[in-house]
Amino acid sequence: MPISPIDGCDEAHWLEVRTILGDAIRDGGFDPSLVSDADDIGIIQKRIIQNLYENPIVVCDVSGKNPNVMFELGLRLAFDKPTLIVKDDKTAYSFDTAPIEHLAYPRDLRFAAIVEFKRELTRKLKATYTAATNDSQYTTFLKHFGTFSVAKLESKEVSGDQIILEELRDLRESVSMLSTRVPESRRRGVGRQWDPEALDLVSRTKEGIRDYLRRHNVSKKVEIRAAREKICDALEDELGPRYFDSRVDYESFFNKIFDLLYS
Repeated sequence: MPISPIDGCDEAHWLEVRTILGDAIRDGGFDPSLVSDADDIGIIQKRIIQNLYENPIVVCDVSGKNPNVMFELGLRLAFDKPTLIVKDDKTAYSFDTAPIEHLAYPRDLRFAAIVEFKRELTRKLKATYTAATNDSQYTTFLKHFGTFSVAKLESKEVSGDQIILEELRDLRESVSMLSTRVPESRRRGVGRQWDPEALDLVSRTKEGIRDYLRRHNVSKKVEIRAAREKICDALEDELGPRYFDSRVDYESFFNKIFDLLYS
């Protein structure tokens, strides 16, 4: 859904719409969240695609035809998974998605009409989820137009350190730091396959952080965050000169690892 000002509606408007949608979704027995929301730290685009693929059902508000929303709707429809589309009564239908039923609500959010909209959205949520769960041939959009291969995301089991390395690879700043600033002899881990030395760097950093927290009896999240700079200083002598050309490079890498573990 839109969250920023668009088509004459400000952030406060979309916050109210989000509350309305959330109420209806909870009434349907689901836990509402934006596809960009997640407990872990990572690249937001990757998180969005993962959530679009994995969530059991998605409600998409195309009001204002926000480009990001329309793109995310297209991805969800390519996965051919249960999807409900809603829009306000001031937004015109889009040609490509017009064949899919849209639930409309008044842009002025009139109370009586919103009560009915929430009731209908809850009913549709339950019915759509039940149909998709019980009917192996269920389709939201794609299969109505012929036989297609539904888009899928590849899943693979990797170690915790490999996950961190994947996240670092996706973070351009970290990739740039590892590939151009780390001494030549240390760069082998920047390619698609991470060598043991790169894994050792991540492992040493993780263990160094955890060891510091254990030795200083730091366990509360707020205390852990407050200790970031002290931990960074404590590990610098061991990790900095061995792997990095400068303090700036070391701090950049340390902060990425710390954020992935504790933010």
